[in-house]
Order: sequence, then structure tokens, then C-alpha cells
Amino acid sequence: MNSSDTLDSEKPAGVSRRAVLCGFLLPWAAGVAGRVGAAEVAEKIAAPPAADAALSRIAFGSCHKLDRPWGVWDSILAQKAELFIFLGDTVYLDTVDMAAKKAMYDKFAALPEFIKFRERVPIVATWDDHDYGVNDGGAEYPKRDESQKLFLDFFREPADSIRRKRGGVYTSYVFGPPGKRTQVILLDLRYFRSPLKIDPLLGYVPQRDPAATMLGDAQWKWLEEQLHVSAELRLIVSSIQVIHEEQPNEKWLNMPAERDRLFKLIADAKASGVVLISGDVHHGEIAAMDIGAGYNVYEVTSSGLNCCNEPYLQPNKHQVTEMQWTDNFGMVRVDWSAKDPAIDLEIRTGEGNLGSRKQITLSELRK
Repeated sequence: MNSSDTLDSEKPAGVSRRAVLCGFLLPWAAGVAGRVGAAEVAEKIAAPPAADAALSRIAFGSCHKLDRPWGVWDSILAQKAELFIFLGDTVYLDTVDMAAKKAMYDKFAALPEFIKFRERVPIVATWDDHDYGVNDGGAEYPKRDESQKLFLDFFREPADSIRRKRGGVYTSYVFGPPGKRTQVILLDLRYFRSPLKIDPLLGYVPQRDPAATMLGDAQWKWLEEQLHVSAELRLIVSSIQVIHEEQPNEKWLNMPAERDRLFKLIADAKASGVVLISGDVHHGEIAAMDIGAGYNVYEVTSSGLNCCNEPYLQPNKHQVTEMQWTDNFGMVRVDWSAKDPAIDLEIRTGEGNLGSRKQITLSELRK
């Protein structure tokens, strides 16, 4: 894909799809994946949305494990998604062995439900730590360029794409005619990121080295340019959480000056329509914050597609809906026909049922 840019599904009672997948289909698919190489997998993938197509149903999600049930792909199909944004952790393999990494991608590419999914739904993607190659890793990872090539190969990035000519997988797209344009900005939080600061007792603590960076100079300059591109709705995709301040794991607040820089960049560009999308944490939630842009910016976190954590205490003072402790994917729905376009931000369960929703209007995302 070139850069450019009915409510709940009711499920019949009885044996659950998850049980069936665990008991029969998943082992069968794993066997198929072990025998079928990438070259033998059908190469047919959905064409990107037309540049002038106003997108009304955008799905997204992160964290997909090949040893878990994979029925979520049918659930997303049932929502008639016009685009799917993969937020990272496409596969899980922390390694410098590129042959092993390619084999893992080949197994994913051979899953029957994913083959069907990618034939019907266009996909755009960024990476996170486990498809990048090292847990919580950054620029220190020695195989980042080799890993980038495999990542782009898996997502069938065109040979002439700018992403194949520069370090980092960041890119952007714009879909829709004037008045109904959606910009998708995919950030890369791995390739350039400086080391995090770790306290033996507290875990990650703020990194205050003035030279520390999340995005690197080239990507920061690029992002500033993107925020001046004409669009009504802007989905800024970060593989890790942006707004959350209290969870102890990876987040933008690990580098406070870099998060402040992001917020200031959005405000200074007078960028309207910003919604943040993130993954990584293995649960779903919707938060909102006044970042100084003149309107509240919402963040929808969706993780994982088939590997959600068991519930645990996770306070978030910016949270506006309850957390979803179940396999999940996110949806952004836009009714462009309304005088003031209506936007639904959703977290849906792996079975496709509605978990959390925040309803807003496009005018609420303007100063």
C-alpha cells in the first residue's frame, strides 16, 4: 500500500468459538503453518482504499500470539472494517536470528483466517517491541535494519516505498475527499528510541537526559510536517500509551520532555481532529486529556487481539470508560453524513461484542 495518504454481533449459545479454536482449529492451523512457506501462501491482499474514499469504519489492534485462538479476524470482518491498523506485536519473537523471525512471519501468513482477512481488508501497520526484535527495545537493537525489511516484506510494502529507503517504519496516509479526510499517522517508537531508565525497585522511571529521544530528529521533523497536512480527522498511532501516567511499564511519560514535545507540536500546528491510538498493554481502555491543543484529545488503547492479561489493579486518572480485560480490538466509526460528523470510539471483545464506547462529534476535536 502506498503512502499518501448494527451494533453488537450476537453469538449463538453453545460451544464457544474460542473453545472450538483451542480444541481443533488452532492445532490444525499450526500444522498447516508449519508446512506452508510464505511463497506458497496466496499473495492476494486487499487493495488500499481509494484516495477519495471517506472511511467510516476503521478497525485496529495489537499483540497477536500464534499459540492462542485466532478467531478475532472473523470478528473484525463482521464489523465490515474498511481499514485495519496493526499497532504492533504482529508476532512475538525476541531474537537476532532473522531466519527464525521470517519463519514466524511465515506461520502467521499461513493462518487460514488471516489469509481470508487480508484478502478482504486493507492493512496498514507499525511495529512494537516483539516484532521489532527485543522486549522494550530501542535503537540499541543490532538487527533493526534486517528486522525492518522482514516487517515490510510481511505487510507487502511496495518495492519503491519510502519505508524501504530510510530507517524506521513511520509513514502516513490520507483517505477521503475534502471535508471527509482521515489522516493515519503511523509512528515508530523503536528504531530511534534512546535507552529507558530503570530503577531496580520501581521499574521504569523518568528519563531526563536532555539528549534522550523517542522518535529521533528525522521522524520529529517528518511528524511536524504531517500535522500541517489538510485533514478533518487525524489518527496518530503510537505502539505504546501516550496519555497514561500511572502504569509502570512502557509509556511516553518515561521520557517526560518527549511527551511534552509531542503535545506542544500538536498544539503549535493547530492540528484539529486528533485522536490517539495505542496498544502494547494487553487490555483495552479509552482516556482523554487536555494537552493544550484547545480541545480534549482522546486515546483509544486496544491490546491484545488474542492475549489479554488477567485483570489487575491499573489506575488511570484520565480514563473515561471502564477497562476491558478481554481479548479485544478497537473501532473508529464516523458518520460523515451528519452536519457535525459523529464519531464513535469503541473497544470490542474478541467475539465482536461492544465493550466500551465514547461518542463524540468532530466539532469537539477543534479549538
